[in-house]
Amino acid sequence: MAEVNALGHKESKEVATPETTWGGTYYAPRVDILETDEELTFYCDLPGVRPEDLDLRFEKDELVIHGKVRPRYPEGKFWLEEYGTGDFYRAFTIYEEVDPDRISAELKRGVLVIHLPKREEVKPKRIAIRAE
Repeated sequence: MAEVNALGHKESKEVATPETTWGGTYYAPRVDILETDEELTFYCDLPGVRPEDLDLRFEKDELVIHGKVRPRYPEGKFWLEEYGTGDFYRAFTIYEEVDPDRISAELKRGVLVIHLPKREEVKPKRIAIRAE
């Protein structure tokens, strides 16, 4: 349920909540994963993140996204604060055969897009049918 703040705006209770893991406390960015015959594509919401603050790795069938969101505003009292700052972390075990030499990523307008192309041998193959 929403509450009304001092400005008369409704406040959502859906706030970024940190998760505590073995390595500390992290925010988990929201991720969409799309699979096609050609690749897996990850869309990660990372508003305010700079490329130099990202560490993206793929090893032993695991994709790891780790980084830091730096504070963006001057000190003061917030009337509404729904966006967390601090470290973020997500890890995904990838069961598809991915070609690690062809993985690419780009960061545009706060969305990190990661392309994990599938190896040729695991892509679906069309089978020709002969007629007599």
